[in-house]
Amino acid sequence: MSRHVAIVTDSTAYLPPQTMARHRITAVPLTVVLGDQALEDGTELSARSLALALQKRRPVTTSRPSPETFAATYRATAEAGATGIVSLHLSSEFSGTYDAAVLAAREAPVPVRVVDTGMVAMALGFCALAAADAADAGGALDEAVAAAEKRAAATSAYFYVDTLDYLRRGGRIGAAQALLGSALAVKPLLQLDGGRIELLEKVRTASRAIARLEEIAAERAGTGQVDIAVHHLAAPERASALAERLRERVPNLAELHVSEVGAVIGAHTGPGLLGAVVSPR
Repeated sequence: MSRHVAIVTDSTAYLPPQTMARHRITAVPLTVVLGDQALEDGTELSARSLALALQKRRPVTTSRPSPETFAATYRATAEAGATGIVSLHLSSEFSGTYDAAVLAAREAPVPVRVVDTGMVAMALGFCALAAADAADAGGALDEAVAAAEKRAAATSAYFYVDTLDYLRRGGRIGAAQALLGSALAVKPLLQLDGGRIELLEKVRTASRAIARLEEIAAERAGTGQVDIAVHHLAAPERASALAERLRERVPNLAELHVSEVGAVIGAHTGPGLLGAVVSPR
């Protein structure tokens, strides 16, 4: 079935390839620079290679896609038959990806609506899926954008990191909070709030922090129909265990995704990341 509104996102949505193919979503990759190598997020650098590099304290940086990359994607999408494009991206607080997309949209051959979702990882992925569902139902550009924005407003993302050092080094959280966490030897629980990473709670042990992550996610899920994603970096056992416990605790769970984050997010969180995205339908 043809669809006139196309959905574009970026590689930090971490949507499974088969899900993107089924919903006809295109992801533009961000870039990870490891030493002197520039690699595409999610395609050329495995999460485990990244974790090893971070543990060895090798320099890892990230960069946005260029406006030219977005422009080429928009042209190809239009040539494939789209008469409009919704382009959904990670929080502009984290990256210049949104700005690059806005620049490219000005010269696109079809109307492009660029949306700063304020989200990242599957919190962004669920927004893209909502927009795709609206487009599949025959919705126009405005309807697909509204569906994505509604999903973003309802979605919460919480995560645990072994240390705030990677976030501090990447400038993604205040240095004072990072130093405080190190000084008190606490395990931080973080959340996405207003497109930013904010400290939610400080917990004394890793086991208690992960238990609190589970409690918070289950409480946020409530009793309505909800999708959940569990993310990790180099912590598959933790992720699988958390996913199974949430499956048992959440009565109206629609879809449960478990995935390892890619290099762009992993570079700023470090190995040991465990995250829960809760997205009511």
